[in-house]
Amino acid sequence: MKRQDFRSVHRLRVRWAEVDVQKIVFNAHYLTYADIGMSEYWRALAMPYESSMQALGGDIYLKKASVEYHASARMDDMLDVGMRCTRVGNSSLNFECGIFVGDRLLVTVELVYVFADPVTQTSRPVPQLLRDAILQFEGGAEMVTLQVGDWATLGEAASAVRKAVFIEEQGISPDIELDALDATAVHAVAFNRLNMPVATGRLLQDAPGEARIGRMAVARVLRGQRWGRAILDALVDASRERGDAKVILHAQCSAEGFYRRAAFEVVGEPYEEAGIAHITMQRALTK
Repeated sequence: MKRQDFRSVHRLRVRWAEVDVQKIVFNAHYLTYADIGMSEYWRALAMPYESSMQALGGDIYLKKASVEYHASARMDDMLDVGMRCTRVGNSSLNFECGIFVGDRLLVTVELVYVFADPVTQTSRPVPQLLRDAILQFEGGAEMVTLQVGDWATLGEAASAVRKAVFIEEQGISPDIELDALDATAVHAVAFNRLNMPVATGRLLQDAPGEARIGRMAVARVLRGQRWGRAILDALVDASRERGDAKVILHAQCSAEGFYRRAAFEVVGEPYEEAGIAHITMQRALTK
């Protein structure tokens, strides 16, 4: 087993509370590490766990876990926790977790889950949508599909993501979040393999040759998986294709680094918008 065998890999640092009197990680914590790896696996599939299981009409229950120890981790080690699905049966799903320090394998964990009715906890066949999503992920496929279009086409999906992020999570008033500009904007939405919207953004044109990107939102539990960047790139491409010379945006200050990595530069000083600190950023476009 090698680290490169895993598409889903999560890095974590060993904490003092996880080390025993032998000054190595207490054995039971490796199951916690595997559970963290399992959570990251669902994130990598672009599936918010709770809402995805509701959409699939079931839930996944652990039936068996086995751990094989090869070497010990110590405090402050940086661990890479890899997770992969090795088999999808009729109602069962087999996973394998490898825990590494660098390229050195420390622990192997094998997990068997059963897809079941959440009320009776009796087994059900693994839904075809879930089966396909796992097999496609393990085969290297992208887990989201981007759509770019108008409000009439994408408004319902975009609104669902924006409501969850801006109104419910950040406490922004619906009167501010929803405006008449949506009707004339270009919208981008990312859908997961269950056709659930998970990220969105919009593109406006403030003046000839000057575009403005806004309403960038990614489902809270799926952030850090590149889908916000995919939305941003799609909107920048749409702006470039229609001949804009530059694109600006009003970034929340907490997201400044994200936009800098996409070649946006800060313009002016921070200010408050909808009760949240913002900074204006811009990017010159080339054809």
